[in-house]
Amino acid sequence: MLVLPDRDAAEEAAAELAARFGLREEPQLVRDALAGEDDAEDAQWLLVLTAASGDLDPAELDAFAGEWDGWREEP
Repeated sequence: MLVLPDRDAAEEAAAELAARFGLREEPQLVRDALAGEDDAEDAQWLLVLTAASGDLDPAELDAFAGEWDGWREEP
C-alpha cells in the first residue's frame, strides 16, 4: 500500500505505477481521512496494490512513492 498526500498525486501515481511496473490494472484508490478530521483537505489517499503485485521490490516502491511525497506501508 502506498500513502499519498492528495487525490491528484494518487491518481497520477496510480496511472504511472501501472505503466512503469507493468501492472495489469491500476491500484485501487482509497481516501483515508485522518482521525477526527472531516475536512477533505486533511485526507491522505492510499494506493492499494493487489496480491498479484506482490513481487514488486519494496525499495523500488519506496522510491516511487517518494516521487509524489508519499511512502509505502505494509498492510
